[in-house]
Amino acid sequence: MDVLETTKLLDEELYSRQMYVLGLPAMQRIQEAKVLLSGLQGLGAEVAKNLVLMGVGSLTLHDPHPTCWSDLAAQFFLSEQDLERSRADASQERLSQLNRAVHIFIHKGDITEDLLLDFQVVVLTTSELEEQLKVGTLCHEHGICFLVADTRGLVGQLFCDFGEDFTVQDPTEEEPLTAAIQHISQGSPGILTLKEEADTHFFHDGDLVTFSGIEGMVELNGCAPRPICVQEDRSLAIGDTTTFSHYLRGGAVIEVKRPQTVRHEPLDTALFQPRVVAQSLQEVHRARCLHQAFRALHKFQHLNGRPPQPWNPVDAETVVGLAQALEPLKGTEEEPLEGSLDDALVRKIALSSAGVLSPMAALLGAVTAQEVLKAISRKFMPLDQWLYFDALDCLPEDRELLPNPEDCTPRGCRYDGQIAVFGARFQEKVSLQHYLLVGAGAIGCELLKCFALVGLGAGGSGGVTVADMDHIEHSNLSRQFLFRPQDIGKPKAEVAAKAAQALNPDLQVTPLTHPLDPSTEHIYGDDFFSHLDGVAAALDSFQARRYVAARCTHYLKPLLEAGTKGIKGSASVFIPHVTEPYRAPTSAAASEDAPLCTVRHFPSTVKHTLQWARDEFEGLFRLSAQTINRYQQARTSLADMDGPQILTLLQPVLGILRVRPQTWQDCVVWALGHWQRCFHYGIIQLLRHFPPDKVLEDGTPFWSGPKQCPQPLEFDPSQDTHLLYVLAAANLYAQMHGLPGSKDRTALRELLKLLLQPDSQNLAPIFAQNLELASASAEFDTEKLKELHKALEVWSMGHPLKPLVFEKDDNYNFHMDFVAAAASLRSQNYGIPSVTHAQSKQIVGQIIPAIATTTAAVAGLLGLELYKVVEGPQALSAFRHSYLNLAANLLSRWVPFAPDIQTFHHLKWTCWDRLKVHAGQPERTLESLLAHLQEQYGLRVRMLLHGPALLYSAGWSPERQAQHLPLRVTELVQQVTGRVPEPGLRVLVLELSCEGEKEDTAFPPLHYEL
Repeated sequence: MDVLETTKLLDEELYSRQMYVLGLPAMQRIQEAKVLLSGLQGLGAEVAKNLVLMGVGSLTLHDPHPTCWSDLAAQFFLSEQDLERSRADASQERLSQLNRAVHIFIHKGDITEDLLLDFQVVVLTTSELEEQLKVGTLCHEHGICFLVADTRGLVGQLFCDFGEDFTVQDPTEEEPLTAAIQHISQGSPGILTLKEEADTHFFHDGDLVTFSGIEGMVELNGCAPRPICVQEDRSLAIGDTTTFSHYLRGGAVIEVKRPQTVRHEPLDTALFQPRVVAQSLQEVHRARCLHQAFRALHKFQHLNGRPPQPWNPVDAETVVGLAQALEPLKGTEEEPLEGSLDDALVRKIALSSAGVLSPMAALLGAVTAQEVLKAISRKFMPLDQWLYFDALDCLPEDRELLPNPEDCTPRGCRYDGQIAVFGARFQEKVSLQHYLLVGAGAIGCELLKCFALVGLGAGGSGGVTVADMDHIEHSNLSRQFLFRPQDIGKPKAEVAAKAAQALNPDLQVTPLTHPLDPSTEHIYGDDFFSHLDGVAAALDSFQARRYVAARCTHYLKPLLEAGTKGIKGSASVFIPHVTEPYRAPTSAAASEDAPLCTVRHFPSTVKHTLQWARDEFEGLFRLSAQTINRYQQARTSLADMDGPQILTLLQPVLGILRVRPQTWQDCVVWALGHWQRCFHYGIIQLLRHFPPDKVLEDGTPFWSGPKQCPQPLEFDPSQDTHLLYVLAAANLYAQMHGLPGSKDRTALRELLKLLLQPDSQNLAPIFAQNLELASASAEFDTEKLKELHKALEVWSMGHPLKPLVFEKDDNYNFHMDFVAAAASLRSQNYGIPSVTHAQSKQIVGQIIPAIATTTAAVAGLLGLELYKVVEGPQALSAFRHSYLNLAANLLSRWVPFAPDIQTFHHLKWTCWDRLKVHAGQPERTLESLLAHLQEQYGLRVRMLLHGPALLYSAGWSPERQAQHLPLRVTELVQQVTGRVPEPGLRVLVLELSCEGEKEDTAFPPLHYEL
């Protein structure tokens, strides 16, 4: 597959965001896979949803059991109308609506050996142990990847058996390390020196590497993987290069990822010899206790024909006894569990095990689906072999506050599965909540689903407001499961609200399409926030997160916040007066553009070349067209415009053409000329100014360190990147001039060969003769300006040009093709390792990689924290921040930090505190406010501000102070800011500094209550 075909496939795929995470080969394997899923309760529904969104080839559902009330607490494909109907039958059509490309089948009979042979992966959820052992043995014998997943209330387990010889082709999520080469010596071993910016590389002894783009020592390009040895000076020994050609310049060293082989034991062995995924010995011990608790629950079910009753102490003690009687675990490096079973932990699990919870299903279902994808794609290391998770911290720490059996008995309602864990009293409290959800994207949709299933705001005065100003795009459909193809172009908030109400008709959702930012504080103001119990933020920018967090701090509202990047995600909770506030990363330096001279003449990284290519697009196809149109409309003399800037801008777009293009061939001639200008003649001219052997005054070579001496390229129409550049540039040039373009690559190659013949229109001499005129670096002079003016006179005869606005996601407009090809060629000029088209698009478009499984997992983690927030006042130890990396099998949860305490004399406060002063009737003056602050708090105010407006300064002259002190505070604010306070405003927020404060003192805000 050549570059153009690969580009086309990547652009047209629905799964573009997943492609950045998994890559094309993995996605292709996923789209060809066949999976059997048994069990369609909440956990199974989550697994199925994620697999269908990810585009698995076919999914066969197996679950003959009838739908019951408790299913509705977590199974979003079912409704009250499906009671007593087979869960598989009821789920099939709604599941298939998520992705019509996925084939959904139902198997109604038993799971037999012949059936299993038709699948690559088999997943059992909420199944009995006897069935797990039978199916697991057959799968292991036939080399079928086998998974078991289960949740019981607030605990969950996942087991993976991928066989005794499972090869993982790509074990980690990181891209292979790539570094630019400075020099390679001939010797045994040859020593490879990296460019200065690569000195912080992370290569290790024994890593395998290959090479590309080397000039001179070409024997290394594309060679078989070679092991390296990292030297003390961070250079790399790469093996014998004695007989190789002399190294000249350029090239990159590229890590070759090593496949790894995984050996899994079958379930009947792993049940008694569990290898658990844990981050510490303490977690290992807890996981092994959970393992025994699940075995005891299976034993209880087998003996009694039912699970333990909700919060039934007799049943719970029976489970504890069964756990104590189990044969001890053995054969692991840790000490056997015998004699160390945590009876209290097993008892709490048994008491709450009858429940079914949406957040638990979301989290475990997402992790399970990701393991299925690992089995299919062979990308990322699978679990080894048991994963246990518990969120028992959602239960009250005080035993007196734990639910009782009467409060947890089934009510014959859709919340029975949740009532079994938390009780009916808690359910009533959930229904009366009023929450704001900011963002209806991937995480927002998952949270809305969670809100609908748990019944948040589904009764009385409760409700959910969802705010999002964006509209649905095609690429959203693969990870935002509330949307369907017919919704493309509609507001996300409105569609998501309607879909959430379909999941639970009692849910009261209000969509708002206004952004939440300083411009809409008249909408999201005091009245709006006063009715909220909390805020959930599902935003994709730190700027937006910071603003929403600031509003929550101002109004003292709990904030639930989550974010993802590819396979990694986080979920955090911020509680007034309990936890520290939200703090977004503040390092913006990494996103700042590089200096202009570096981008234009001395690039050293692929980001530099991409920035240059993006600037090229703007100058050639937008700014130049706008300038010519302006000249055409006003007949403005260039003397009245910025002559040098206009000269620099328009020379390239005219190129070697003295008249406007009339045909497709004219556009190709221009594109070919521009290729020569950028990648051949432009480099030659740069080297005239800065020769390769140029030396600075201190004797240092000019071309050293990050400055890589460039080399001109020779155009070759057989090179895919060369062809792609001309194809894209010519089509964009045609679009700008209102001419028809062409996608015929074969015809373009033949045309280019014809144009490049020595006797064909003598194009090569024309390129050389027009070097000075076509050069963007040419200096301004009057003669050049006159010549350009004449050309503009000719160009002004005709219709206006069409300025092109860059769009990274349009698959047919050549925008991204041009930028990717231009950056790749620029990288070749300077010996910089280039990146793929998809990577270029991700960098240029600042695209955050996204995958459905990570999104669902963080939403599940956030849902667990929601339970704690709704319950009411809790100690800091109850809450958890979470971080997960599904590729590295890492799920970490920890207690947040408490807010920092500041002091000043007798005062103590945190960021959640504020000084409150009533305006009074009649309203107090500035003078009385200052006196009150000194009398009430002992604060002698030095400065008082409202936002950036200075209301008072102790350093003012007596005359100026006399003008301000008698004024009412609101009158003073209006006079200084020139704005009338918004109607309905309840509080003026003022900031103050006081005499005697230290540099790092930040007084609490002064809330002047109107």
